[in-house]
Amino acid sequence: MKAIMVMYDSLNRNMLEPYGCVWISTPNFKRLAECCVTFDCNYAGSLPCMPARRELHTGRYNFEHRSWGPIEPFDDSMPEILKNHGVYTHLATDHDHYWEDGGATYHSRYSSFEFSRGQEGDHWKVNRELIRATNEHRLVGQTNYYDQANREYMDCEEKMSQAVTFSAGLDFLEKSHEEDNWFLQIETFDPHEPFYTQEAWKKQFAHEYNGLMKDWPPYYFVTEGEESVNHMRMEYASLITMCDHYLGKVLDKMDEYNLWEDTMLIVNTDHGYLLGEHGWWSKSVMPVYDEICHTPLFVYDPRSKVTNERRSELVQTIDLAPTLLEYFGVEIPEHVEGKTLRCVIENHEKIREYALFGYHEGHCNITDGNYVYMKAPLHGTANYEYTMMPTHMAQRFWVDELQDVQLQEPFSFTKGCRTMKIQAKEGMNHMANFGTKLFCLADDPNQEHPLENIEKETELLNAMLKLMRKNECPKERYARFGLPEEGTVTEEDVERLHEREVSDYIPERIKDLRWERGAMNMYLVMRKFLQAGMNPLEEKLRKMIGSETVTVNHMLQLIESEIPAEQQPMIYYFAMLASRTI
Repeated sequence: MKAIMVMYDSLNRNMLEPYGCVWISTPNFKRLAECCVTFDCNYAGSLPCMPARRELHTGRYNFEHRSWGPIEPFDDSMPEILKNHGVYTHLATDHDHYWEDGGATYHSRYSSFEFSRGQEGDHWKVNRELIRATNEHRLVGQTNYYDQANREYMDCEEKMSQAVTFSAGLDFLEKSHEEDNWFLQIETFDPHEPFYTQEAWKKQFAHEYNGLMKDWPPYYFVTEGEESVNHMRMEYASLITMCDHYLGKVLDKMDEYNLWEDTMLIVNTDHGYLLGEHGWWSKSVMPVYDEICHTPLFVYDPRSKVTNERRSELVQTIDLAPTLLEYFGVEIPEHVEGKTLRCVIENHEKIREYALFGYHEGHCNITDGNYVYMKAPLHGTANYEYTMMPTHMAQRFWVDELQDVQLQEPFSFTKGCRTMKIQAKEGMNHMANFGTKLFCLADDPNQEHPLENIEKETELLNAMLKLMRKNECPKERYARFGLPEEGTVTEEDVERLHEREVSDYIPERIKDLRWERGAMNMYLVMRKFLQAGMNPLEEKLRKMIGSETVTVNHMLQLIESEIPAEQQPMIYYFAMLASRTI
């Protein structure tokens, strides 16, 4: 038995022909769909990059317990389990987060691994400007000097990280195709931003653009206009066609060596990406819209040899680990929450009613494949990290975060190990609470019109509770979303949650004012920054509005006139994020 996984990062399913895209030519993805089963209802679980990879290894949701972080000592890692059962596992990747503190335990789970450097802001190459920027403390800003230095080296396609990564994967196939019992993971960071490609890929998407944006959109809402949105879509499309090209090389090897007889092929991604949809760039800050969580997945299983078919059953990233373990005849660990896809591929069998997904610090989301429910956390509720390895994305936890570490009694999946319980640091998602939302994808596929349907919301909240309990969700997570640790919720409970979600935002002394939701969110941000200093601002606000409703414009006036100049940029940034309620 053999298996190949081709994994992308930030691949938006709507940009692929098998998922209905008509303006980007992706002939190799079309060819892939003809050779595989295409899944129409595949969802991410834990977001973003490394949380998704932890799910890929463990087959468990991790966002209820942990944000970005490494494989933990108690984790059951699929590649490592295969390795320990005599299956050779090899990782060829250019995903630079494996080099950082928050991802440094993933690659060593494989029998062997190789990296190609240079993606994103990988701390790899150096030039004079990078040294000068370091000396002059200019590294924090809009220019990524590491990325600029790397691009000087990647001056032709053969040197680009994706090309080197696929070359390494194809080399493994050249040398190993006649051997048995191996798993190859070819994982490229593309089409994750920046959307850097050579001119040959840009030609078919040539366009006039005189704006300031290049190929790296911000993690922010769109303020640059439709011309910039179109430009970024063209840059992304260029990179998609490059991804399609290198996928074709893998399919060529499948044909050349007739690997279709004995080799499973999985093509997947960790999450999608927003390119102006809902008025947003990228991911992470905004609600987890369909473009982010509803992801492409293609699987070929040589045992059934089902090809050129689609499956509408609800599946997730957590299903990939048990699928590969079952395929190689290895026992699936008891704490795996995912299900093998074999029965879906062969018999259209339904393996779940609902799928859970989200960021550790953001909404808790659930879908049944038609309805999507986004439950916002309540204001002022606690959030903790449960870990034995306290690292963020690119650095260890700061010393001040570790001053009040508690020891948590073991969860069943930690195998008797107590973890650290560390209060989560506040990030962008804490600064911008966009409220609870319910959408029906059949009637509103673009998620533009949130529903008011208490009956459906109650159903989905109770389903969410069951999945949280199955996942051994920490106690404070229930309070964070206003849910009971035991029992169910009623429609009356849901009504009260709606009222609380609004009322908890505003102190008693100014609850008599009428608020736009966006203005209320901005007020909350200002209160987080200024704390005790809000009283004079509240009095100023009251005089400013008289009997009017407090609007976003009122809050902007308050920032401009009353906030010290040195604090204005940061408060303005987060306040404008928070003002977004769509």
